[in-house]
Amino acid sequence: MKTVDHFNFENKKALIRVDFNVPLDESLQITDTTRIEAAKPTILKILEDGGAAILMSHLGRPKGQEDQFSMKHICRKVSEIIGVEVTYVANCVGEEAIQAAESLQMGQLLLLENLRYHNEEKEGDVAFAKALSELGDIYVNDAFGTAHRAHASTTIVAQFFPENKCYGKLLSKEIESLDRVLNNSEKPVLAILGGAKVSSKITVIENILDKVDEMIIGGGMAYTFIKAQGGNIGDSICEDDKMQLALDILKAAKEKNVQIHLPVDVLAADAFSETANTQIVAIDAIPEGWSGLDAGPGSQSVFDGVVQRVKTILWNGPLGVFEMEPFAGATIALGNSIAEATKKGAFSLVGGGDSVAAVKQFGFENKVSYVSTGGGAMLEMLEGKTLPGIAAIKN
Repeated sequence: MKTVDHFNFENKKALIRVDFNVPLDESLQITDTTRIEAAKPTILKILEDGGAAILMSHLGRPKGQEDQFSMKHICRKVSEIIGVEVTYVANCVGEEAIQAAESLQMGQLLLLENLRYHNEEKEGDVAFAKALSELGDIYVNDAFGTAHRAHASTTIVAQFFPENKCYGKLLSKEIESLDRVLNNSEKPVLAILGGAKVSSKITVIENILDKVDEMIIGGGMAYTFIKAQGGNIGDSICEDDKMQLALDILKAAKEKNVQIHLPVDVLAADAFSETANTQIVAIDAIPEGWSGLDAGPGSQSVFDGVVQRVKTILWNGPLGVFEMEPFAGATIALGNSIAEATKKGAFSLVGGGDSVAAVKQFGFENKVSYVSTGGGAMLEMLEGKTLPGIAAIKN
């Protein structure tokens, strides 16, 4: 795996695809700087070698050149986090961008305008990718969050750097961490899959059944499994058309000696609201008019026992509606269990938008082994797909 550590960037201009698609509030202030901080080690390595860095990213989903999605709004924060003054240029291709790149001195940073101001970016346009490639000497992909898209800046541009292309430190760490779970794991291996729908995790479950020893299925998708086995789930979320699939998954797991753990009890509510009436009931005996919105204390105890006996843990998806304080208990309890197992030597990888949000919200970020930065990209890797952005560097 060719990474930035295989190159000396002295007197070189690195064209780096970063993922600075950060959330902004109404006054265009960044509300979460994680993605910028994640790119810092790669950028500093290049500058410390005596090179210069040209950063390119998209921001939001602009329809045309909407000012609210301009990279100029994040420029000051990038300077602050990297510790180097950032120059911004109001385009990513064309004469203005070329001049800015040419006048860039070693040790300096240039931030290009939003790639998605150009439709050619998402179209994977070769001419647009070539125009980007003319700005730098070495191409570095450090944007795991967009590695599953065959866009001009994430995939196509790499062909113009046949020898001079590599992964950044963040992207290589993502690949290594996922590889450690899927292919080089210390057994027993546990996958914890939560979230609302079985349908969004089918291919993940099918792909990892051969790689894990135990699996916890929680969150909203657990109710499809319970109903498929004849349980009463009241008004809980359920994909009726996926019940047969749920039974097939349970059968396949049994054949592969993978132990599947479903919640045994739930915190049920009579409305989808923080002020709803609640009661703890068996998961297969939820009364009509009530919905399971979190795993109950019995489930939390069972899951803790599973977590404490394994050596490798993959967590993708929360166990309840953690955004509402009364229904965050099981997700917090699971975070505590994983933190404890990690402290005792287990390797824990957390990924997927909602579980990452939960880990940050409840302060587990530094208590697990690795928190993935790419939701969609991570899911596709778990599904066994080859990500175009990763393949473009290898080939």
